Amino acid sequence: MQFALGGEWDSRDAARRPDMTGLAAAASDPGSRVLPFWRGKPHLDAQALGWIAPDHPMLAHARTSWIYLGQHAGRAVFAADISSWEPDALDRSALAMFIDHSHQSYPGTGPAQHFGDLRLAMTLLPASEAALASTARALFNWHRTHQFCAACGHPSNMALAGWERHCPSCGAKHFPRTDPVVIMLVTHGNHVLLGRSQGWPERMYSALAGFIEPGETMEAAVAREVMEETGIALAEVHYIASQPWPFPNSLMLGTWARAKSTEITLDDELEDARWVSREEMLRAWSGAHPDILPARKGAIAHYLIGAWLAGRLG
Repeated sequence: MQFALGGEWDSRDAARRPDMTGLAAAASDPGSRVLPFWRGKPHLDAQALGWIAPDHPMLAHARTSWIYLGQHAGRAVFAADISSWEPDALDRSALAMFIDHSHQSYPGTGPAQHFGDLRLAMTLLPASEAALASTARALFNWHRTHQFCAACGHPSNMALAGWERHCPSCGAKHFPRTDPVVIMLVTHGNHVLLGRSQGWPERMYSALAGFIEPGETMEAAVAREVMEETGIALAEVHYIASQPWPFPNSLMLGTWARAKSTEITLDDELEDARWVSREEMLRAWSGAHPDILPARKGAIAHYLIGAWLAGRLG
């Protein structure tokens, strides 16, 4: 499959998580390496992850926010959140953009080392490193948004080397959340259905997508989302592949669906939706379309559209 973030590393080593908590565990093995994160952005070194040793001064900002990722390339590997560090001359407006093109460099690091948006780096990283960064980012996202016990409301604590949260008040255990999302390439003859959401960058269109609701099958979610967003009924739905998507905590379930109708009735979720011919899509794929940008490389939408253009879907 030609998309990013879905690779694997040597071992998640789940059995050792109870003994691999925090800086002390990382420092006990001089060969271990740590991947720092700053406000959701992994530390990068050119076209690779910017691993550092456990005694690096950067980790003074990590406090208790540590995750044991497992074993890779003969080493124990961790991730640590140093978001309490405040860079000089920080451009806060860039951090709020749909894609953050800004870089932050920690004092004393090399010229190629910086914190960067994973969506921009995901196709440059080796598959195993992209997967490591994706997993760490999703876990840090979950910890940041689930700091209180859902059972009693008391502040909870990171546990099991970052893979759980425990409540010291009522004893409840909480586990990382992953939200299933369907993303569907809808076709009708020689055309594919694309949409754009409010606030997306200019000319950005993609396959339709939406969250699966409780008690709903993947196929039912595909049909419901397409009907709600565009008023189009589907004849059939086929599962293709999945992709972890830590923006913030999703698992994208890629599907292909055949439409029974073509008249579009927009709801308020989409800014626009349109049928695009194969010829138009080829122009967009090459960057030559005046109204449509190609789907982001590495994303499952890019793979689905490419498979359709190649005649493998529809």
